[in-house]
Amino acid sequence: MALLLGCIADDFTGGTDLAGMLVKAGMRTVQMIGVPKAPLPDDIDAVVIALKSRTIAPASAVAESLEALRWLRAEGCRQVYFKYCSTFDSTPRGNIGPVAEALMAALDSCFSIACPAFPANGRTIYKGHLFVGDVPLSESGMSRHPLTPMTDSNLVRVLQAQVKGKVGLVEQSTVAKGEAAIRERYAVLQNEGCNLAVVDAICDADLMDIGAACADLPLVTAGSGIALGLPQNFRRLGLLGDNPIADALPATGGLRAVVAGSCSVATQAQVAVMRAQHPSFKIEPLELARGGDLVSAALAWAALHIEAGPVLIYATDNAESIKDVQAQLGVEKASSLVEKALAAIAIGLVRLGVGKLIVAGGETSGAVVQALGINGLRIGPEIDPGVPWTTAITEVPSDKPLALALKSGNFGTADFFLKAWGKLA
Repeated sequence: MALLLGCIADDFTGGTDLAGMLVKAGMRTVQMIGVPKAPLPDDIDAVVIALKSRTIAPASAVAESLEALRWLRAEGCRQVYFKYCSTFDSTPRGNIGPVAEALMAALDSCFSIACPAFPANGRTIYKGHLFVGDVPLSESGMSRHPLTPMTDSNLVRVLQAQVKGKVGLVEQSTVAKGEAAIRERYAVLQNEGCNLAVVDAICDADLMDIGAACADLPLVTAGSGIALGLPQNFRRLGLLGDNPIADALPATGGLRAVVAGSCSVATQAQVAVMRAQHPSFKIEPLELARGGDLVSAALAWAALHIEAGPVLIYATDNAESIKDVQAQLGVEKASSLVEKALAAIAIGLVRLGVGKLIVAGGETSGAVVQALGINGLRIGPEIDPGVPWTTAITEVPSDKPLALALKSGNFGTADFFLKAWGKLA
């Protein structure tokens, strides 16, 4: 049977976030790390191809996304979903706009939406402005993001700066009237020459109606929230049944560890909570730059502590410290040093017997799964909104199943690292 929904995510944790939402809505889903090179399991309804394209050059992001699209089309996917972060992480040059326009052109589509709303995680859109909790995006911690500082909460303006076509808006007053009104607004905007439309959403009911109104669009661009509203479209066509165990995973054992590279405010709080209760080891970028072998040191330390319970190895720090490191090393070098070190540590932890591993941060998660040689993940139960447990469906440096939770830096409650283990069999 052809895949129903084919998704392209611009980072790894974002892909996992989306896949988790689809599973929650009853679609059996796998996440592939990059364009698949081997056949997928034959019992799935949706696939998410996770790229590492959020912060690379726009031309490279477009090329990688189009390669993923070619694979999805060859598999007969009925609809394509371009997934980005719920905080619309991007810069004036892209990459959300350029990728969206390239995918539309390849699909011969003249219209799509842009809707990063995810109310369950405090991301809402009103009159085109993105809010994080109770504050506009530009006043949130994302305004100080080291790679994609978001200093404008007006998504119409942000997206318009990235695209050649015209960007419109579907306001909350229209969304509140339901699917038919949303479709009518899409038609009006297309007649006005709009190619993309930012869509307001302040609650899950909005996402359901927006998803229903997108049933006929070849391409949907959004955060993971819209995933709530898309599976129902396939059910209406008789293509998708009800599956109460779409999130079932094989039982996993082994030791437990957390590797944290994100410096988001949410991850800082999670690291602080775990450090108060479990052993922790900090990776210092400046020490790595001086040639210090922190990988060996961290693994030797872990070997002494991990049998007693979960351990934390982290590079997470506050914004001021990160800026100081970046000023000395440069943004790219600082990030690369930390990612490589944490990825090598993850390999070592698995070899020590870790079978349940949490990774915090999109870039860190990407580096870890690549280092472990993981090409795909089967999506399991949700820990917090947007963050499920997964199991690797390819070989890793272990003879036992490996469970992974790949957490976006911005997601999860402060006790996320403590409560996650209870969600696994």
